[in-house]
Amino acid sequence: MAQIYIAFADTPGLFASVIRMVLKQKYIHVAVAMDPELEEAYSIGRRHPSVPLIAGFEKEDKRKILRAFPGADYMVCSIECTEEQKAYIQTQLRETMKKRFRYHYTILGLPFLLLNIPFYQKNHYTCSSFTARLLEEAGVCSWGKHFSLVTPKDFMEYKGKRILFEGSLKDLVESDGRGYVYGPVPAFPFARPAYAGNAYRNIPRYKL
Repeated sequence: MAQIYIAFADTPGLFASVIRMVLKQKYIHVAVAMDPELEEAYSIGRRHPSVPLIAGFEKEDKRKILRAFPGADYMVCSIECTEEQKAYIQTQLRETMKKRFRYHYTILGLPFLLLNIPFYQKNHYTCSSFTARLLEEAGVCSWGKHFSLVTPKDFMEYKGKRILFEGSLKDLVESDGRGYVYGPVPAFPFARPAYAGNAYRNIPRYKL
């Protein structure tokens, strides 16, 4: 079996504070990564860490993020998958990166998200809805609802994850070259992800 990685970020800012209040949790941004050190991590987020109003699909650079937010905290979790599923996810991410300027943050979708109404505008996502759609298409996770309604809280409550690291982004960056820094004892047991079963066969499938 292989692993994919979900990075949860807690960064400062007015917009982040509003999202944090709505979700009632610390971590309000998620990215999907191919490695636990987040050297290859992607998300729908700020195109530049210091510019909050310009957002879309990007490959994240943890060192740039650290320079912009030296007090940022991170949590890194693993989710079990097959080698084929990981290869599919990596291919999709790299292909999306080639045409990243076609993908944008969904401002129009936010009111529908608050009202719990599915809404999808082509190539417009939140960080969590993009990742949720990709993982469901890969057969790794099933959410039981439209991908546009998946939030960072759903990822936080997903029981198929294992916490590998939790602490300051500074500690994560400084761990490079010295082996991975492990955080506290996992809050969830190591477990297989919830693959799509009979209960989810009628949920529409989407291609990125």
